Formats: sequence, C-alpha cells, structure tokens
Amino acid sequence: MEAQQRLIAAHVHLNLLGWVGLSVLGTLFTLWPTILRTRIVDGTATLARRCPSLLLTGLVVAAAGLSFDARWVALAGLMLYSAGVLVVLVPLVRTALRERPAGAAAWSVAASLVWLLAALVVDILAVAGNAPHEVFAALQPLIPLFLVGFVGQVLLGSLTYLLLVVLGGGPKAVRANGALLERGWRARLVCLNLALPLTMLPGAPGAVAWAVVLICALVFVALAMTAVARAREVTVSPAVLGTGVGAVLTVLALVFALSGTAGQASGVGPTGQLRTVEVALGDMVIEPATVTVDPGDALVLQVRNEDAQPHDLRMDNGARTPVLGPGESATLEVGVVEDSLEGWCSVMGHRAAGMTMTVLTTDFDAGAPTDQRGHSGSHPSASAGHTESTEAWEALDLSGEMSRGWEPLDPVLPPAPDVEEHEVQIRVSESEQEVAPGLRQPVWTFGGTVPGPILRGGLGDVFTITLVNDGTMGHSIDFHAGALAPDEPMRTIAPGEELTYRFTARKAGAWLYHCSTKPMTHHLANGMYGAVIIDPPDLAEVDREYVLVQGELYLGEPGGAEQSARIRDGRPHGWMFNGTAAGYEHAPLPAKVGERVRVWVVTAGPTSGTSFHVVGTFFDTVYKEGAYLLRPGEDGGAQALDLGVAQGGFVETVFPQAGHYPFVDHDLRRAEAGAHGHFAVGED
Repeated sequence: MEAQQRLIAAHVHLNLLGWVGLSVLGTLFTLWPTILRTRIVDGTATLARRCPSLLLTGLVVAAAGLSFDARWVALAGLMLYSAGVLVVLVPLVRTALRERPAGAAAWSVAASLVWLLAALVVDILAVAGNAPHEVFAALQPLIPLFLVGFVGQVLLGSLTYLLLVVLGGGPKAVRANGALLERGWRARLVCLNLALPLTMLPGAPGAVAWAVVLICALVFVALAMTAVARAREVTVSPAVLGTGVGAVLTVLALVFALSGTAGQASGVGPTGQLRTVEVALGDMVIEPATVTVDPGDALVLQVRNEDAQPHDLRMDNGARTPVLGPGESATLEVGVVEDSLEGWCSVMGHRAAGMTMTVLTTDFDAGAPTDQRGHSGSHPSASAGHTESTEAWEALDLSGEMSRGWEPLDPVLPPAPDVEEHEVQIRVSESEQEVAPGLRQPVWTFGGTVPGPILRGGLGDVFTITLVNDGTMGHSIDFHAGALAPDEPMRTIAPGEELTYRFTARKAGAWLYHCSTKPMTHHLANGMYGAVIIDPPDLAEVDREYVLVQGELYLGEPGGAEQSARIRDGRPHGWMFNGTAAGYEHAPLPAKVGERVRVWVVTAGPTSGTSFHVVGTFFDTVYKEGAYLLRPGEDGGAQALDLGVAQGGFVETVFPQAGHYPFVDHDLRRAEAGAHGHFAVGED
C-alpha cells in the first residue's frame, strides 16, 4: 500500500510538473514577450537551451526519490527543479521590466506564475515534512488550486491573446475583439485569485468561492464565443451560448494546452482522405507555391529547409512548424481543409520577400471576393500578431526636440590609420535608437550604431573583419570595396556564430558595406549598413572632413506587415543622414570661414540615392565613384553631388562668410522628410 502511494505521488509530479509544467514554461520563452509586444531579451536563447536539462534532471530525481522512499533525494530534485523555474523567470522578469505588462493576457499569465511559485514552495514543504508515501495525501487537496491558479490562468491569458490572432479581420476588428475579451478583466482577475484560496474553506464558504471561480471562467468563455460568432458573422442566442460553454471550454483547453495553436486539426477529416505533399523552403520561395485539395480532405505537409538560413512554415489556421535550420525537416499537420489557406515563412522579412504559399480547394472560385474565399486577406505578421497603424507614422514631427541624452553619430572622419593591415571586429546587435526627434525605433546594427563603423585606409591596405552575430536572427556582411568570391565570406551566420572576411583595397573610393542576408531590403531598411573610405593616392589635406551616410527610415516593427509593405513599395517614412532624420539640424557640423571642408557621402538606400547640396555655397571639388569630376583651380563649379543607390564620393567647399549653411538632399521630398542638417560656420 505504501509503495502504491509513493508511485502515485511520483506519477502526479511527472504529470503536473513535467507534462504540464515543462510545456507551459517552454512556451513562455516566446509567448511572454509576444504578449507584451516586445522583442525577446538578449540571452534568452541560451537559457532556453540550458533550462530543460536542469528542469528534467530535477523532475526525474524527485520522481525517483518519491518512488524509492528516499525523501531527501526527492527534496533535492524539487529544489533543482525550482532552481530551473527561477532561471526561466529571469528573462521573463527582464522583459516585464522593459515593457510593463498591460491587459488581461499579460496579467493572467503573470498571476499564473505566482501560483506556480507558491505551488513549488508548498510542494517542497510537503516533501520535507512527510514520508514519501504520505506526500500525495498531503498535496491532494491542493492540486485543484495548482490546476486553476497556474494552468487555468495560463490558458485564459493565452486564449485572450491568441484568439485575436486567430480571428484576425484587420486592425479595426482586432481592436473591437480585444475590447470585448478584456471587458471587466480586472474584476474577473481579482475575484478569481481572491476566491481561489477560499475554496479550501469547508462547507458553504468553500462552495461559494468555487462558484465565483467558475463564473469568472465562464464569463471569459461567453465573451470568447461572442468574439468567434462576431468574426464569423453568426448570431448566437443566449441559450445556445449557455449549452455550448462546457464543450467549447474543454475543446479550447485541449487545443491550446497540447499544441499552442488554434484551429489546428490532425488525422483524417470528414472525407476520410489524407493528402501528403512535400514542401521545400529555400531562396526566398516556397515550393510548390500552390497546393490544391478536395474540400474536407486532411492535409499533411512534409517540410524541408533546403536553404542556408533558417526558415519555418506557418499557416493562417495556426498550424506551424518550428524554425528549421539548414537541411532540417518537419511534418506539418494542416488539418481538414474546407476553405483556402495561406502559408508563409514567419522569419522577419521573409514573407514580404516572397516566401508564401496557398492551399486551394478544388471548388475555389478565383473571381469571388477575398472575404468569401475563407480568409480576410489580413493575417498575423512575423511579429506574432502585432498590429501596426500606418496612419500613426505618416508624418514625422521633425520640428520637435531630440530626447535628453541623445548624442548624434560623430560625423568627423579621422585620417586613415598609419597601418597597412586593418583588423576590425564588428558585432551584430539588435537594439532601439532615436531615429527622429523624440521617436525611438527598433534597429538592426553593425557595431551598435546606424550606420555601422566607418572604416578608412589606403590603396593596397588589407582589411580583416571578424563579424560576430550577437543578434537573434541570421546576418551577413558584404564589402563593396573588396573583390572576392562571395560564397564563404558573405554567407549568413546564425546567432552566436562568427566569420572572418578578408579583402584588399585595390581601388579608391567611398564604398558601401551592408548585410546581404535575404531579404536584403529589410536588413538595409532596418539599419544594417556602413561605409569604407579608401583614399585616392593624391588626396590633398583639408581643414575638416565629414562623412554622411544617407539611408531610408521605415518605422514600425521590423519585418511587420506594414513595414514590409512600405519597403516593398519603396515608400519610406523619412530619410536620414547617419541614422537620424534631421539629426544634424539639432547638432550642426562646425566649420570656420576660409576653411576647406570635405564631405564624403555614401548612399545606403535600399531604394533611393541622393542629390547632395549645400545651400549658400558651391563645390570646387567633386569626386564620384572613384574619379574626379572637378578639381580646385578649374573655372567650373558644381551645385550637387548626384549619387545612385550604393554609390559614394566627396565634395569640397570653402565657406565665404559666417552663418548657417543647410545641407540637403535636393530631391526636396527627402530633404523635407529628414535628409537635412546644417553647417554652423564661425569667423576664422
């Protein structure tokens, strides 16, 4: 009898802390920042790889100790498991400190974690204070509290967020459904968490407390069913709503707890037919791009990544593969197909670059409106449901002030180092920077700045670049100043990897370097570019030298649907010199009357060049794409340096009087949208 009780105790721990606990904790690494609508904090990937071994080891040791009547072994296992839980909480807490939880989804998940910690404390005390065969009897009355407080609230929080993603319907519908699901959420959350410990009271008080808990859960189910009915344009009577509450709660709980997705089905569907299709991911395409099945057939996709960088496949019914590395495969059970479905790679920017596919039914009507073909045309973006508003960013307020503590990128170009071998380490990072007055934006960077480090040397110099990927996605680098086969040095490297890129500067000029990982437009649009200056042999000395790298500004979540559409259409929100729109209007470039000033200009695009002009003076020297077009002493002068995308050069001028001399891209649309600054010229 005692052996049986010990095995039951071990069984309960394996199920609650293992099957349930490990599933939830593993999901929270990505679910928590997704709910908070922020990026995953640095170091999360490393912890996610290490925590499972710690948690599993603790769980196995605890179960073994309970099974074989070794109390202190079981206690040691629980302590080890609890340590693993605390490690899991580190990135979650760091994320919450950066982006404060708001709304029902975030606070429900946060409350569930408090219950998990409380359950672990009670569990440790029970094991420490009882013989192994007595542990189950001590914990049995508390198990419902664990299931409702931890598991139930994780489920409610996840459903509150994921239902919005599943239902879709565009920004207006998402806002309306979000307001519906969050109706009275504070009162429901408080009542549930206050009533739950009171359920331990005997008699009527305990029964009333359970009734309060049940009502809180059923109110959410009623709201969720109303949101589903609204999305499907179905009128549901209160009677039908009431009879369906129990069934819907059970089905949704199983679906979300077991798979973490909505609407995913597996196995053979209503027709009894199963269709299996091989799908290849690579070179920014999904092959085949279209799959046709009979309505009611079940569809299984055998997905293989044949590319050199990671990809996944996500369907708009919620079914998805994990992110697949090069050569990896996965089986994707799409489920029963009744209407057309869309699929895409959710790695940032890949969907916009063309990695999409469509599942059609044989009765598909190509002439029918989109909303009559089984989908609305508005799908979750790569940022997992983050909805952006283009209208919010249509006009930049460039008249405002930069934030306190903002520092411009130093535009002064130092002389070339007196060496022939240049060894440089460039670390890739993803951060947030002020890109316009008072406006911060997520950016992808070389060396922590936009643009990345400005390199300078002379003809014949050798540059050895060590690229280290500290980011969360694959990146690469391409130096236009070098001439070599791109296969190895320009390959995409995964997070945590590094490569060495070595080239000899054989031609003079102002050269661009940039990330060459597909889609390149997205990587450049989000800040991954820099410049290399290789001095011509006869370059004269000047009093001041500046370097300006012009780029485009695309606001919003990198890789999100709105940003991707604007990048694809070449419609930036603004233009920047050295990573900030109108930055040098607030931090003017100094000069003095009579000084010769040289300005190097490189265009990063990704879609537009520049017509660089300084108001109030002309250029007596123009050097463009490796050749002089004008030199001092000649009769002619120049008013602008015209550069296409990924071109560079320099101009020189001597300011005749003290004053403020604006510099602009003379495509005045770009100047008025941020591509401007000025020189503050003082008396000699």
